[in-house]
Formats: sequence, C-alpha cells, structure tokens
Amino acid sequence: MPEVADWPVIMAAGDSVKRMAGQAGLGWRAPGLVLLLLAGICRANSVERKIYVNLNNTAPCVRLLNATHQTGCQSSRNGDTGVIHVVEKEDDLLWVLETGPNPPYMLLLDGFLFTRDTIAKLKGSSRVSGIAVAFSKPSPPDGFSPDLQCPNDGFGVYTEEHGPQYAHCNKTTWNPLGTGFSYEDFEFPIFLLQDENETEVIKQCYREHNIPQNGTDPKYPLCAMQLYSHMHAVTSTVTCMRRNSIQMSFSINPAVCDTLAGYNVWSAVKPINISGTLAPEDRVIMVATKVDSRSFFWNIAPAAESTVSGMVTQLAAAEALQKVPDVQSLPMNIMFSFFQGEVFDYIGSSRMVYDMEKGKFPVKLSNIHSFIELNQVALRNNSLLWIHTDPLSRNNDSVNAEVEKLIETLRNSTTNPNVVVQEADQSEPLPPASFQRFLRARNIPGVVLTDHRNAYSNKYFHSIYDTADNIHMDYPDGLSKEEALEYITDAARSLTDVASVLATTLYRLAGGNDTMEIKADPKTVTRMLYGFLKMSNNSWFQSIIRPEWKGILQDFQPQYYVTATLQGTKTTANNQTALLLSVLANLTGTVVNFTKDECQSLDKATDPKKELYDYYWVQGSLNENSTTRTPFCVRTSMRSHLAESPAFELVEWGSTEYSTWTESRWKEIRARIFLVPSRHLEIITLAVGILVFIISLVVTYFINAKADILFSGTQEGDVNVAY
Repeated sequence: MPEVADWPVIMAAGDSVKRMAGQAGLGWRAPGLVLLLLAGICRANSVERKIYVNLNNTAPCVRLLNATHQTGCQSSRNGDTGVIHVVEKEDDLLWVLETGPNPPYMLLLDGFLFTRDTIAKLKGSSRVSGIAVAFSKPSPPDGFSPDLQCPNDGFGVYTEEHGPQYAHCNKTTWNPLGTGFSYEDFEFPIFLLQDENETEVIKQCYREHNIPQNGTDPKYPLCAMQLYSHMHAVTSTVTCMRRNSIQMSFSINPAVCDTLAGYNVWSAVKPINISGTLAPEDRVIMVATKVDSRSFFWNIAPAAESTVSGMVTQLAAAEALQKVPDVQSLPMNIMFSFFQGEVFDYIGSSRMVYDMEKGKFPVKLSNIHSFIELNQVALRNNSLLWIHTDPLSRNNDSVNAEVEKLIETLRNSTTNPNVVVQEADQSEPLPPASFQRFLRARNIPGVVLTDHRNAYSNKYFHSIYDTADNIHMDYPDGLSKEEALEYITDAARSLTDVASVLATTLYRLAGGNDTMEIKADPKTVTRMLYGFLKMSNNSWFQSIIRPEWKGILQDFQPQYYVTATLQGTKTTANNQTALLLSVLANLTGTVVNFTKDECQSLDKATDPKKELYDYYWVQGSLNENSTTRTPFCVRTSMRSHLAESPAFELVEWGSTEYSTWTESRWKEIRARIFLVPSRHLEIITLAVGILVFIISLVVTYFINAKADILFSGTQEGDVNVAY
C-alpha cells in the first residue's frame, strides 16, 4: 500500500486519468485500473527505500589523467556489487582472497590497514569488487601518505639536463612514507566512509547476516554493498582532450574530462597597476606559498600542515607589514603570492612564470629581486626553522651573494627563542616548491623555509589525516564555537612566531630600519586557523565576506582540492580561493567611505587611484540586535590571476614542460547497502516472473479476443446510465 504522503498525488493523477477516460468513452473501470498502476508506481520509491540504505557521507577515489597515464579508480558502468566483509586485521583477508564461498566481496577496510602491502594483495583479484575505507581515529601512528616519495617529480628545476645528481630525489627522499597510491590506476571503486554512524550501520548489517555461525557458511540473505563511480575519460589527457575537441565541435556529447584550474591570488604592499608592467628598475621581493592540496579521495584535502600552515603564516606576515607606518616608502616593493594547483606539477606557479615571460603579468621575472617561500612550517622540532637554497644557482657569484645576505637577514631578524633559524646543508637540493619553477626560467636569489631539514616532518603529507590534530590545534573542553574562535592555541603561537620573523626579514630586505622588529598578531592567526581548519561559518568570516559568497561558509572544515574547470566555460574561483580573497582583503585592505554602488561599480567611484585597487563590498559584523549587519567597502591591492596550465593554452596536451592534469567526468557517485538473496532464489524469482508474464499475455490475448462477448452487456448498461 502506498505511503500516506503519496495518496494526494495518486488521487490527483487518478482524477485526471478518469476525466480523459470518460471523454474517450472508456467507461469508469479503466481509470480504476490506472489508479492501481499509479499506486504501484508511487510505491516504487517507498519499496526502494526499504530495500536500500544509502550511504550519504562518502568520498570516492576518481580518475585523474596526465599526458601519459590515467590514475585513480572507477566502477563498471552499472556499479560494482559485492558481499560485505569487514577487514579489521590482516588475517581477515584470507576469507576474501581464498576461502570465502560468496565472491566477489566488497571490503570494509579499517583505515590503518589501507597500506601498500594490503592493497598489493587485493589489486588484481577477481574476488574483490571494491573497497570502502573507514576513517581511522586516531590517525595511523606510523603515518600515511598516498603521494609519491618524490612529489612533482620531473616538473621542478632538477632534470636530467640540469642538475641530474638531484633529479628524481636522488640526493634526498622528501616524502619517505609516500605509497604512490594517488598515482596508481585501480580497476575497482574505492570509497572513503566519513561518518562513523554509517560505518557502524554497515558493520551491524555484516554481523547480523555475514558472519559464519557454528562453523558453517553464512546463510542467505547476505549483506551487500554497491559502489557506483563510473568514469567517462580513459587512457590520458591527450586522449580525453582530443575527444572533448571532437565532441564539442559537432555538439555530439558533453566533454569527458576537465582541466584542473583555478586562480592564484597576489597582493603588493605598494599597489601595482595591472594595466601595464613595472619599469625595469623597479625591484620586488616575492613571497610565496601554495593554497591547494589533495588526498587519495576526491575533494578531501584538509591540508593542515602541507598547505594551511604556510598560507596562514604568510597572511599574518602581510597583515603585520601593512601596519608598519613607513612601509609604503620602502625602496623595494613586497609581493605576496598564493599559488593554486601546485600539488599537480606546479600549475599556478608555472602559469605565473609563463605570463611573466610573455609580458601578460605586470611584474616581469627581471623585476624580482629575491624570493622567499613558505612551505610546511607547523611541526618545528626544537623550534628549528630550516632554510633551503638551490646549490646550482648559487654557483653564480652574484646570486650567491644575495642568498647569503638573505640568510643573514633571516638570522638577524630572529630574536625570539621560540624560533631558531638554521641553514640546511648547501649541497642539499631544494625540496619540492613553487620557487623551482621560477629557477627553471631564471637564476633568482631565494630560499624555502620549512620545519624539516631533510625528510618531511609531516607523516600525513597530502592525506586525509593532515587535519588540525596533526598540527596540535588543541582546545580545552567545553568551549563554545565563539570561544574556540578566539582561543589562542599552541599551534597559533608557533605560526605567529614564524610570521613575525618573516615580516621583519621582508621589511629589512626592502630597505627598512635594521633595528625595526615587527610582531604578528596571534589573535589573527588563531582566527584564521579556526576558520581554515575547523569551521568557516564563524562570526569573523561572516563579517569579512561578500554577501554573494556567504553560501560557501560551512559548519565543517574547508577542503583544499583544486577544482576542475568545465570545458568551454570560464574558470571560477573555488570556495577556498573566495575565503582567501576575503581574509587577505580584510588583513591588508583599507575601509573606504563608498556606497554599495560606488564600491561595486568603479565608474561611479571617486577614488583618483582606483585603477591601482580592487574593491570589495563585505557583509560586516552583526549589529546589537543580532539580525542586521553594517556592510562596508574595502579597498585592496589584492588581485587574482588565472591558474591554468599553459599546456592547454598552447594545445600541447602531451607536454612534459607543463602540467597536463585533467579530471574525468562522471554521471553519478553513489554508495548503498542492501540484502542480497541466494542465486537459487534469484533464479526461481526470475522464472516465476517470466511464467506470470507469459500467463498474463495469454489471458490478455483471450480477453481481448472475446471482449465483444465479455463486455457487451456492461457497455450497454453504461450507455443507459448516460441517457
């Protein structure tokens, strides 16, 4: 019987059919039959809900492609199904791979078992139809990184032609815990279960139906799972982009893959006119960090240490410098850059270098005086902050002299005992960093600042476990959300110390007073950490964001995966870039007395230097009545810059010079569990269904053939009633 809520729909549809049937002279019995059919159709949804339990908090492994390979996972076209088997220890794999009587199996794998050894045993087995990975709490103590041991290998400054002794991490293995999972191709679906409650539902279903009883095989019905993640793109970026081009030219079908792209964000202490280029004698100190990350699973990239630590430190330094009274009169300018897409072979930095070389960016490579990059800086051991330099460019005497000066300035800017600056061995190469793309084009004096001397301190590099807990963002129990926003954690204090050293160094390098010491604000740092790693929907982010962007604020942690840009459409800023733009504008911008129209339309603005700035109309804080806000206009020198690989502008889809990463499209991502009957019962059910169908055809044929005899009296009766 249909659900109560379905009846109004059924009755309305029945009335419509009844009227049509009456107009056609079919009498009243036909609509009655139609009503029964409509009831059955409406009941289908209810039946499906009773058969299946949908898993709504999952994240799939999806297919990514580059110039030569496809990586990631996919299901078959109609999804993959298997009997659930919970794997909580390695011995449980024996049932799946050898002794279990009901293959194929869908594994529920505890997170700490998602390792190279385990996956090697499962990969290629016809008895495995898919894997659901349970998020491990606490994080695996031995660490987990699905990235390569040599991240972005082949796209930095060290190649077979230039510094072969450093190429492919020959000198230093930066990510020794890297399994390379993110760069492998899996023929079955792999999903992450993010909700502990859903994981427990699956385990309960398994315990009730799939565990052998008294030494016998489990009895039907068995608990099964279906994972659906069929991907449209195959082989490589070259193949999928060629198919895109053909299909879009003839409007046959939508594209099968999309480029990974977004926007870099940059800001100068002294505003730069983007309609032109700097004069050759103008000098700029460039400060950089990345703003994206990844993990094995799509759009799950918490990136606390790998990305957010450097980003927040750079933002804090930018705010501290902006407050210095004479910063606008310094001999050299300071430019803060935030690069998008760096984990995919340096998309953002390679695009900025390309545009600088082509004269499409207001700053040229020749304008860059020196370069400082913030990498992973939250896990400093014994307060050490390590300086890395490039041994090849330092063979040039003038470059080496500037590097020595930069290192000396960093050391002299450190008066806080909580930050001890040390230089790594000069024979060591640079770690993977955006600076490498600039060195690939020109010898520039520069350093990379990290919390590690050799191998990464981060045990969860580019993984789902690189969360706030990884950088020890600890809060006392019982704090409200507002109290947690303002609580200064140890992680915030540590990054504030690094930001203070950076700001002081930049000020002195730019020509400022050598005795000047600049302090970053720990309150700002702790707010940023909370918003970027805990919950973006907080009172501070709400007050500094544009009204049209307020929908991106969420009650959970933001993710830092670079988005795919739909082919044939304009690249748009993702949610994390919008948050970064809002924070940077607030920290370095100036409130101006503009109306909303003046702020949003520069033609109406009265600022004589408006071509040097961008303007943001932001929500403002809540008023005392807690229902309305006081919005205002912020003037900022901040700008965005397209971060799409030059390979796609040059139509060089097989490029080895530039990143070629694309993301496959898919129709649907879905995961659900249900009870599956035995094969014998399925065959019996099918046979009975076919038999009933044949009988109904025969009965229908005879009823139709004898309709004039069977229904003649009834039709006459109906006519008499009408008269």
